Amino acid sequence: MSKRDYYEVLGVGRDATEEEIKKAYRRLARQYHPDVNKEPDAEAKFKEVKEAYEVLSDGQKRAAYDQFGHAATDGSMGGAGGFGGFGGFGDMGGFGDIFDMFFGGGARRNPNAPKRGADLQYHLTIEFRDAVFGMETDITIPRTENCEPCGGTGAKPGTKPEACSVCRGTGQQEIVQNTPFGRIVNRRICSACGGSGRVIRDRCVECRGTGKVKTQRKIHVKIPAGVDDGAQLRISGEGEAGTNGGPPGDLYVVLAVKPHEFFEREGDDLYCEIPLTFAQAALGDEIEVPTLTEKVKLKIPPGTQTHTYFRLKGRGVPRLRGYGQGDQHVKVVVVTPTKLSDEQKRLLREFAALGGESGGGYEDTLFARMKRAFRGE
Repeated sequence: MSKRDYYEVLGVGRDATEEEIKKAYRRLARQYHPDVNKEPDAEAKFKEVKEAYEVLSDGQKRAAYDQFGHAATDGSMGGAGGFGGFGGFGDMGGFGDIFDMFFGGGARRNPNAPKRGADLQYHLTIEFRDAVFGMETDITIPRTENCEPCGGTGAKPGTKPEACSVCRGTGQQEIVQNTPFGRIVNRRICSACGGSGRVIRDRCVECRGTGKVKTQRKIHVKIPAGVDDGAQLRISGEGEAGTNGGPPGDLYVVLAVKPHEFFEREGDDLYCEIPLTFAQAALGDEIEVPTLTEKVKLKIPPGTQTHTYFRLKGRGVPRLRGYGQGDQHVKVVVVTPTKLSDEQKRLLREFAALGGESGGGYEDTLFARMKRAFRGE
């Protein structure tokens, strides 16, 4: 099954700004998050939305996608399955053989040179409040580490790998051919050592000669206050082990933030809805509004219309890169009563006869959500 266009997945145009792409992703991520949406295809749609955002939110990846489409991400252009590269001319691949054929070879790489370990990625789901206020937690990741008994050499303790006698430690075999064009030297990976340039006579029992062992690593993670859905935390040196004494890779913890029942987040700002009675909206009142830390007073002026917004300055999310906090925006919704006494009906008819009007309606569940927010749930 062919992939859908990433712009179509997010529902934005190809000229969409970074902010438009970010807003579209947040909206769809909330809609299809598996913890909220229990439809059978919700998880697949969530992954599709996340994949599209990871490409279109990165300037370099987006430029490649705009030019080559999905071929830039699926490895069909010669890369290593994604945006890791488009064929890796540093290794020359098949081009190396052509240059060897006509020019007798070039600079050789040392097969025993230190190589950095691969990076790892871990997906962590956290609560809304933990993203706002920050938290610390422990995670367990599977990864490879250098074998301790052999020190990562793969050789039995007390022994060392030997230089390959076939390629003399170069990791390459030379095949010489005489042609009408002259003498051609073609290089291939050494079949005896597999290109490593070394041969292990006595293998380590613990790692079976690989120099690596699979382990479960427990890592303490500190999540700063103000992180948002999709944020990545880089933990240096906690990736896969390096080769030949090379440094380890890094660990990237990708955060998925659960939506909140009462609050919605846009950047560093929070949004919520508060129900008002018709009398409160018409005559004005002072009400209590839940925030993430406490209850605050909000003055409602007389004649307030439904869907009016009020701003609580500094009651939003702490700014991840900077000082202070965002704001909390409160939308008031006038609720129409559903059960009236005969006396209330009579008074409303008199009010209507005098030219008054009633406000719009809203579901009673809004009151329940607000109560839970007051309790800090």
